[in-house]
Amino acid sequence: MSASYIDLPSGGSPIAFSFAEACKSLETENDAVRRRGSRRGLWMAVAVYVAFAVPDQLLIPDVAPVTIAARFVVATLALFMFELLLLAKAKTIWLDVTCAAALVVGYVGWLCPAIATRDTAAMSYYMIFGAIFMMGANLFFSFRFLLSVITSGLVLCAFFVTIEAFFPSSPAYKLAFGLFYVSCFTFTSFVNWRLTIERRSVLLNAAEARHQHWEASERGKSLLELSHTDYLTGIGNRRALDRRLDECWLAWKNDHRNFSVFLIDVDFFKRFNDRYGHQEGDRCLTVIAKALKAVVEPSGGMIGRYGGEEFIVVIPVESQRMALSLAERIRTEVEFLAIGHDERPDDRAIVSVSVGVAFTREPAGEKVERIVREADLALYNAKASGRNCIRCFDPLLPRPDDNAGKLVPLLAAAIDRNLVSLVYQPIFDVHGKARAVEALMRLRLPNGTAVSPKVFIPVAEQTGAILELGRWAIETACRDILMTDRMATVSVNVSPIQLRSPGLAASVAEILRECGVSGSRLALEVTEGLDMDMRSEVFKCIADLRNLGVEIWLDDFGSGFAGLSWLRAIDFNTVKVDRTFLHDCSNPRGLMMLQDMISLIRNRGNTILVEGVETAAQLSLLRELQIDRVQGYHLGMPVSAELLQAA
Repeated sequence: MSASYIDLPSGGSPIAFSFAEACKSLETENDAVRRRGSRRGLWMAVAVYVAFAVPDQLLIPDVAPVTIAARFVVATLALFMFELLLLAKAKTIWLDVTCAAALVVGYVGWLCPAIATRDTAAMSYYMIFGAIFMMGANLFFSFRFLLSVITSGLVLCAFFVTIEAFFPSSPAYKLAFGLFYVSCFTFTSFVNWRLTIERRSVLLNAAEARHQHWEASERGKSLLELSHTDYLTGIGNRRALDRRLDECWLAWKNDHRNFSVFLIDVDFFKRFNDRYGHQEGDRCLTVIAKALKAVVEPSGGMIGRYGGEEFIVVIPVESQRMALSLAERIRTEVEFLAIGHDERPDDRAIVSVSVGVAFTREPAGEKVERIVREADLALYNAKASGRNCIRCFDPLLPRPDDNAGKLVPLLAAAIDRNLVSLVYQPIFDVHGKARAVEALMRLRLPNGTAVSPKVFIPVAEQTGAILELGRWAIETACRDILMTDRMATVSVNVSPIQLRSPGLAASVAEILRECGVSGSRLALEVTEGLDMDMRSEVFKCIADLRNLGVEIWLDDFGSGFAGLSWLRAIDFNTVKVDRTFLHDCSNPRGLMMLQDMISLIRNRGNTILVEGVETAAQLSLLRELQIDRVQGYHLGMPVSAELLQAA
């Protein structure tokens, strides 16, 4: 098959893979195919050419010895020249010229002795096979269109010269055979021209497809790298560290290769932010991240941002002593930065860090999260020891949730003692119309002191009290909001423990029946995180809830470990983007991250809800981005059901 020939610009960027380079790449590949095809084609043509020695013997026996000798000489020379050029790595065009010359010389070399035959009648019919040489030039070799026309044209001229000057024949013969040769020449040339156009189109389409594939691949790599990179500091994020943790954990369990985990917290960072502003706070975190990276990576470790002002380090070490030594280098390196912080409540005036260290120990356990929890406990003790220090995990040290034990009996009786309540925060479209409300659980102690949900929700999950509290929250929200038509839709947060409970869907169905409301007016918000593992009972529960018409929302998307996996596995009605992505839009990198996340969700076809709208500028930005729903203190504070209409 003949290739298409395209004039391509020379050079090209070593970074960007342009369309011209895609064409060049395909041209190079096609050139190699053409060289192999020309070699096979020539050997086959030579075999057929030599095989026609048999008709020579039958039709023109008087000159057959000469024509057969001519065939072998031409065939041998053609193959010799072709193979010689192939060994010399000559350009493909010279291989094509050699094949074309072989066709012309082969025809003329046979024709010259053949016309001397005395059997002119047989020869007159035998001349018809000369058309094969023209067809070979146009159809059976990968010649350029011009070269193929020249080759077949020479064969055509040789035919006319022969029958006119050396081979007397009747006018009828000349007309019939002349028309046949001209027809073959015209037809095969036209076919070759159309094939050349088609091949050019195929090459261009293939080049465009290759270029688009490369672009898609590069975008995929960029998105993958972006998904494993902290948007602020440029180091790894929790997702990247999760993969690294799994690798080290498997190496520890299988080969007993020790490693250590550090959790690093910037001391009194909230005060730093309040004193110097969020931009300076971001700059502080970026400088610290760069300094820690310079300490950790040369030792074979990996550092990432764990969240807020916390960093996490995963590093292979041979002993706990080496781990503590590296942790001390990290602490002193931050001190050497001498970043001013005059709002600290202690006697220091610079930024410092507290470090919690956990080292692999027997038994290995079942989950990698154990060593992270141990590092977290060590960090808690470092903070309790006055900060700016290092603490290694010790099973005998007090744990931060020891005091939380006081909440266990309180949570068990919270509903009966009216210590738990719901407040509702409105959800608007970008034009300011309220579309739904989110139910938020509140807990107060008997003396009236409020307890943060970040404190009592984990305790409720650990003790199982969340099952009863969750059912109460759904029922109360339906009665407060839906039965009174205060709002068309109410959303309620559900815990992973509730989703794994086989009775959740049945409880929701009973609540909807008792309240007499449609399931489509209730939304359950699922928060991504480590606890949301993809168990079959979770998928079954979600499927049962969908059968009731209940909407399933993904809450705090982007803040956990498994958001993309869950977004792919479940068709959520609404995806709520975590507030941190909106708050980080003050810098171009943060804005780009938010835009990428919105594009990802929009391409999935989910309704997009952005949390944490606290300023008019943030609302204006979300309007520009054409967000579906918004929520935040700028639009509406959480209030009781009675005050919701007024709010």
